[in-house]
Amino acid sequence: MNGPYKPGTPCWIDLTVPDQQAAIDFYGDLFGWQGEIGPAEQGGYAVCTLKGKPVAGIMKAMNPDGSVPDPMPPAVWTTYLSTDGIDPALKSVSDAHGTVLMGPMDVMDLGRMAVVADPTGAVFGLWQPGTFDGAGIVNEHGALIWSELSTGDIPAAAAFYTAVLPVTTAASVMPGTEGYTEFKVGDRAVAGMMDLGNLPPGTPPNWLPYFHADDVDEIQAAATRAGADVLAPAFDMVAGRMAVLADPQGAPFAVIAATVPEPTT
Repeated sequence: MNGPYKPGTPCWIDLTVPDQQAAIDFYGDLFGWQGEIGPAEQGGYAVCTLKGKPVAGIMKAMNPDGSVPDPMPPAVWTTYLSTDGIDPALKSVSDAHGTVLMGPMDVMDLGRMAVVADPTGAVFGLWQPGTFDGAGIVNEHGALIWSELSTGDIPAAAAFYTAVLPVTTAASVMPGTEGYTEFKVGDRAVAGMMDLGNLPPGTPPNWLPYFHADDVDEIQAAATRAGADVLAPAFDMVAGRMAVLADPQGAPFAVIAATVPEPTT
């Protein structure tokens, strides 16, 4: 990626876990990321890189005062959507019945951020870039390739995101994806949305990151050897071969060897 992401596009992801070093080691071994715990004045935030470019952040779960949470929150990936204005975006979040959970806050000269929840309960971040646009590599092995919202109320979620960000929604036209909704920035699909009913009972609304994998079965096997759980074993679908995993600390993520479908005639 060169230059800023268009507003409404997923631009960054980060992971919050109880054991930061263990997560850095797991994803480093799995995807070839490089990373280390950051300086204390930055909360120890680790920016992981691939081929020298930033791909994801990993941080230790902690309270704002630096103390250890009790109870410890579940490990989770947060997807950040790009915006050209945090403050007006947060006003739109509130006007559209979302909830501001954290922020807005300046992250040095890198940009401004906030964490919010949509009206259906899915948590995500907003990022207004300064000197940092977001992920420097996408759509390659070990890097983010897709972001997907699972929600119990697709019409309500669609109304919310289109009110907050310059995105539109449309039913996917790919064969075999009936009921799947795409978020679009201009004419480009940037994320997806599906019904929470497709997931195991009790799964909360969530944004799930997909990482591109050259060999999904190999990544699934390696993750399992390292202590990960398989939530959906590798399977073939219209967009490629994919699997859904949970890292050793419980954070769900997907891997996919994406393919371009044959054109219909």
